[in-house]
Amino acid sequence: MIAELIRKAADSRDLTPQEAHGAMTEIMSGTASPVQIASFLVAMRMKGETVEEITEFARVMREHAVRVTPQRRPLVDTCGTGGDALKTFNVSTAAAFVAAGAGVAVAKHGNRSVTSKCGSADVLETLGVQIEQPPERVARCIDEIGIGFMFAPAFHPAMKHAAPVRRELGM
Repeated sequence: MIAELIRKAADSRDLTPQEAHGAMTEIMSGTASPVQIASFLVAMRMKGETVEEITEFARVMREHAVRVTPQRRPLVDTCGTGGDALKTFNVSTAAAFVAAGAGVAVAKHGNRSVTSKCGSADVLETLGVQIEQPPERVARCIDEIGIGFMFAPAFHPAMKHAAPVRRELGM
C-alpha cells in the first residue's frame, strides 16, 4: 500500500484520510522499509501535508502510544514539530513552563534534538530533570506539580521505525 501512496504524494496528490491512516500504520508497525519511509517523508514534504493527513498521522501515533492517565483536566501538550529549519531556541518547552506557571496542566512530549539546536529532552536534562520516567510517575507529576514530561522514545516506541530515517534525512 505505501508504495502506491508514495507515488500519489510524489504526483502532488493529497491522500484520503484512509490512505494517510494506512500509510502511517505501515510505518508504525514496521511493515514499511526504511527506503519506503524515507521516500514517503520526502514525497509528503514536497507535496505539503494537509490538515486531514496530519490528523490521521497523529491518530495512528496515538493508537500506538503508551498512555498516561493523570486526573487533572484539561490537559495541553506543547509538543514542538521537531523540524526547526531556522535553528531557533526550544519554544515548546518554554511555552510548557509558561502554561504550567499559569495553572494549566501540561503533558509535554519531546525528544532530543534532531534538526534544531536543542530538543525538549536536551533542555530538561540540562535543567537536571530526569526525563525517563514511567507513565505512572509522569501522571503523578502532572497531578501534583502541573507538568509532566513524556520522553518520546519511551512513550512512542513505534516511532523507532521512522526515527533513524528521519534523523538521517534531517527532517
